[in-house]
Amino acid sequence: MEKTLEEARKRAEELRREIEYHNYRYYVLDAPEITDAQYDRLMRELLAIEKQYPELVVPDSPTQRVGGKPREGFLAVAHRTPMLSLANAFGEEELRDFDRRVRSALPAEKVEYVVELKIDGVAVSLWYENGSFIRGATRGDGEVGEDITPNLKTIPALPLRLTRSVPALEVRGEVYMPKEDFLKLNESREEAGETPFANPRNAAAGSLRQLDPAVTAARKLRIFVYGLGYYEGEEITEHAQSLKWLMELGFPVNQHFRVFAGIDGVINYCQKWQQERFNLPYATDGMVIKVNSLAQQERLGATLKSPRWAVAYKFPAEEAKTVVKDIILRVGRTGVLTPTAILEPVQLAGTTVTRATLHNEDMIKEKDVRIGDTVLVHKAGDVIPEVISVIKEARTGAEKVFTWPRHCPECGSAVVRPAGEAAVRCPNVACPARLREGLIHFVSRSAMDIMGLGPAILGQLLARGLVRDPADLYKLRYEDLVDLERMGPKSAQNLLAAIAKSKDNPLHRLLFALGIRHVGERAAKILAQRFGSMERLSRARPEELVEIPEIGPKIAESVVAFFAEEKNRELIKKLAEAGVNMREEKPAGEEKPFAGKLFVLTGALRRYTRQQAEELIESLGGRVTSSVSKKTDYVVVGEDPGSKYEKALALGVPVLREEEFMGLVRPFVRE
Repeated sequence: MEKTLEEARKRAEELRREIEYHNYRYYVLDAPEITDAQYDRLMRELLAIEKQYPELVVPDSPTQRVGGKPREGFLAVAHRTPMLSLANAFGEEELRDFDRRVRSALPAEKVEYVVELKIDGVAVSLWYENGSFIRGATRGDGEVGEDITPNLKTIPALPLRLTRSVPALEVRGEVYMPKEDFLKLNESREEAGETPFANPRNAAAGSLRQLDPAVTAARKLRIFVYGLGYYEGEEITEHAQSLKWLMELGFPVNQHFRVFAGIDGVINYCQKWQQERFNLPYATDGMVIKVNSLAQQERLGATLKSPRWAVAYKFPAEEAKTVVKDIILRVGRTGVLTPTAILEPVQLAGTTVTRATLHNEDMIKEKDVRIGDTVLVHKAGDVIPEVISVIKEARTGAEKVFTWPRHCPECGSAVVRPAGEAAVRCPNVACPARLREGLIHFVSRSAMDIMGLGPAILGQLLARGLVRDPADLYKLRYEDLVDLERMGPKSAQNLLAAIAKSKDNPLHRLLFALGIRHVGERAAKILAQRFGSMERLSRARPEELVEIPEIGPKIAESVVAFFAEEKNRELIKKLAEAGVNMREEKPAGEEKPFAGKLFVLTGALRRYTRQQAEELIESLGGRVTSSVSKKTDYVVVGEDPGSKYEKALALGVPVLREEEFMGLVRPFVRE
């Protein structure tokens, strides 16, 4: 029965409130209350109402997160209050100098400091009216920034509507890209022949300045809100109080802020995070110290550029000196030749580094990196080992200039460098390296997850001509495997069992495994859930694909081009004939046993790999996160658990040993 306009208006408003609430639970609290399938049903109902009654679409509707058409440019927007930059402190003594300046300006007054992680991202200003998100802008020159509202709306953790109405509110935040997503983005850019981003901050900035919001949406940006600009309707006297108020309004606020009564506590906390930061899933480049009292902040005032009541403590640069022993090339699954510097082992950011990326031919020339050079290396954004510069005064004359080959080092085909690309490619689709890398990707954990089929075994199968494409894996026999190196009778049987098991994987895993350009794990899931079968997806039109949230023109074109290739259609036919599943099971409507439950895994499990355990929990409606908090329902403990186990005990979070976890899941798992 169709709803009247007024009924539709009321229901749409209910759905928007409910969806925003569940977004907050999922993206901010990491404590979802409903399954993905239930969330999708709410969103589909809202989309249907807004499609039937376009006049009911409002700017702060959750359906407007992935904004529509690309824009021609960015408009200038003035900040209600200036976004000042912070003065820097580079050591303990400079922090004590800051403390002395503050106390001399506030004689005989008690001073408290709030210390927060300095997220290495892009500063933005967000404007809300009556609880609704109206506009967002970059910092710009501090007075005027660029309007990036449609792009900010694509960030799931950013509330489009606050938990309660506030007449006027201007807040400041930091948009960032998690380390894992940064690595995946750079890998896909290099495979596509595009220049990789230098660090997560650079990637976040580039993503926010996309003219097409659909591109931004695919970049998986996050945000932390850290302060107030202008506000009405609340009595706030302390900065720490403002952070708690922002959390109550539904904003994501970094939980690691602390209040200290003196500078000694501040210094100890900064030094604590100097090493612990490497365990965080996002990049940080320091700490921010602020006077807690807003009244004291007002009296301290600011210079033309920086507030006198705050300072940024910058972590010392994590750099190391080492020697380039060699430069090697890897041919990727799309044919891109990627150079890597082989280094004398060196300690850097808590790990031993033996390799550093050189990205492409232009970077080697620009930095003039030679074999035998002494170089400075660092981890870009605490993530990727990278050569910063060559110490040319250390040269002896014995260094060798790296000569870029004219032919593929794997198959001998003449390499090409397409116009406008930084990447050099091997064009031979039958290149052994391309086949090998494609197969390595196909069997990887995130794809078909065929345990025991590593690069060494795949190399032997290719060398013997037993495998020429992924479909050939499903034709392997016991006698093909048993006499391979590192492969005995038991291992051969286990591998055949793993290959057979992979046939039952859901469609989204197969789509990701096929290596369709620009289709990552998230896009593969969206496509599989939308179309339900490989056959239906293969017939999808570009205009049909771009209508899907998070699927932009680039992904749509790539999917259509993939299925237009006869060799790809033939591969899918062979996989189907081998019994590989070509369908995505529709999410069950009933409540799942772990619905809304939050799990953390620590230590090595004997029965499952980490990814298998995560997928099992998610299949039962639960969610796995990386950090323990009071909201965590269970911490599953394997062998040699880390600090998460101790934190669980301290917080009183229920701990499950592996056998207890198995007892919990066994009723729902087919052996």
